[in-house]
Amino acid sequence: MSGYTVKRFDEVADVLGDYPGEMRMLTSDLGNEQVAVTYRRMPARTGGKGSYGHFHHNQEEVYLVLEGTLLFKLDDEVIEVGPAAAVRVAPQTVRSIWNEGPDDAHLVIASTRLEGGDEVGKVPDFWPE
Repeated sequence: MSGYTVKRFDEVADVLGDYPGEMRMLTSDLGNEQVAVTYRRMPARTGGKGSYGHFHHNQEEVYLVLEGTLLFKLDDEVIEVGPAAAVRVAPQTVRSIWNEGPDDAHLVIASTRLEGGDEVGKVPDFWPE
């Protein structure tokens, strides 16, 4: 058995279904034991604006913006984050992301892998249009 795994993003199932863009949860396909990793491609005018926010009870997340510019709503603050930047979000911080466009944005979301996952809370009407 080797000590590494390589997966192309397109080899991992896209969990978004009919929603525009891609979201590929790489953790299981890579066989990760400690780190949860998700790749997300967000076309222009997609994300959580006009929808709910979410938070994790026990888990921080790190968002790595690879390409494009994203708006992050973190509790009551909205910040703009461009490429080659990282955002750490603490547990209990309500969050949502929006790509105003005009281009696709690409990001990676990383966190600690927890057996059974972490309970996620939803906040309706978090980011009105």
